[in-house]
Amino acid sequence: MAVGVFDLFSIGIGPSSSHTVGPMRAAAVFAEELKSSGALDRVASLRVDLYGSLAATGHGHGTMTAILLGLEGFHPELILPDEVEERLAAINESGMLQLAGAVAMPYGVKDMVLRPLTILPRHTNGMTFTIFDAGDEILHTATFFSVGGGFIVREGEEDAAQQELEESKKELPLPFRTAAELLEHCRLKGLSIGDIMLVNEKASRSEDEIRKGLLHIWSVMEACVQTSLKRDGLLPGGLKVRRRAPDWHDRLLKEDKDHDPKYWQEWVNLIALAVNEENASGGRVVTAPTNGAAGIIPAVLYYALHFAPGMENATQQDRDDVVVRFLLAAGAVGVLYKEQASISGAEVGCQGEVGSASSMAAAGLAEVMGGSPAQVENAAEIAMEHNLGLTCDPIGGLVQVPCIERNAIAAAKAINAAKMALWGDGSHRVSLDEVIVTMRETGRDMSSKYKETAMGGLAVNVAVC
Repeated sequence: MAVGVFDLFSIGIGPSSSHTVGPMRAAAVFAEELKSSGALDRVASLRVDLYGSLAATGHGHGTMTAILLGLEGFHPELILPDEVEERLAAINESGMLQLAGAVAMPYGVKDMVLRPLTILPRHTNGMTFTIFDAGDEILHTATFFSVGGGFIVREGEEDAAQQELEESKKELPLPFRTAAELLEHCRLKGLSIGDIMLVNEKASRSEDEIRKGLLHIWSVMEACVQTSLKRDGLLPGGLKVRRRAPDWHDRLLKEDKDHDPKYWQEWVNLIALAVNEENASGGRVVTAPTNGAAGIIPAVLYYALHFAPGMENATQQDRDDVVVRFLLAAGAVGVLYKEQASISGAEVGCQGEVGSASSMAAAGLAEVMGGSPAQVENAAEIAMEHNLGLTCDPIGGLVQVPCIERNAIAAAKAINAAKMALWGDGSHRVSLDEVIVTMRETGRDMSSKYKETAMGGLAVNVAVC
């Protein structure tokens, strides 16, 4: 299906959309296929091979435990944090996996085969699932790729999936692949960028369903912040990174009881940190468009609702309208990155995750602050242009350093980009399409050390004790 706003903003668990959500989704698909094949009663053993970036940073990203949950039949958008903890504790204590929720077999993280130096042709995030009978004959096998944002592609079906995507786009009233095409639709129809996205979304859902769905996405983002603010202590994983959001929140409540505009950046920082600390804890987050960049859009949307001009006396209806318009415009820009480049840190570095999220957030903010389509496109371009070349070098393979602070920095960049664009008339020298292509080519040229392998940058220059 054509990429839509609910593909770019999906609910899952942390810490990584490409290393946690995607692998869990792939494992769940494999388990469902096995169940429907009628071969479950002949299963004797299981083998899971992880390749490239999944193998290199899988432990820090929760890849192996996510796969175990997927093999039991759990899907990332449906499983709750309490269920995650309950099932992983049971598997760890018993050493038994409930394959497809039906067949108990001895299997755990230590049984997975890691191949960090083997990169499969399609994508660095490759995984193969194989089931054998008692005679070691293969009953079922499949290879999947986690291509960013929780999206998965099956080996051998890449061309068919692309063809299906192209066919589904023909069914859209106003299809677009580039920013130039998007802006032309806006010019011809007299609509905003968010309106164009809404027209396309209405091809598969009613406007009421779209509105309710987007407001639900925002409610999950808000709940993520509130859950994070109730936690304290250190983040899991061994880096001994202290949670800062709860203390910062307490301080802000004392110093800024009335949301004084001079504190806008402190609040934006807080929201971004809170979301990404919850993500690092394996909590429930919204991929926006990835987990590693999940704090940027909530932080900038929080700014739009609390600090943007005209929101002082806004009704709840007004606030809901801002949420919907913001996410639609941000989603339209997200489509451009999925269509022309990548949102996978393992494929193009962090410019594809934090960079694309910052660009999307800038577009959303410019839209709800009254920007023209040209100004919204300019905001998105500015935000990405100044994230080009951003590497993905997580210390210890954990989505903590530099990822958590990086979300706060990128949120502020997005706000500044929107403000810069709104002070112009929409005309600018470098187009969004040119920046997206540049990001893609920069990612291709980037050494694999800096693409979510924890083999370069901060990951090797900072001691892990």
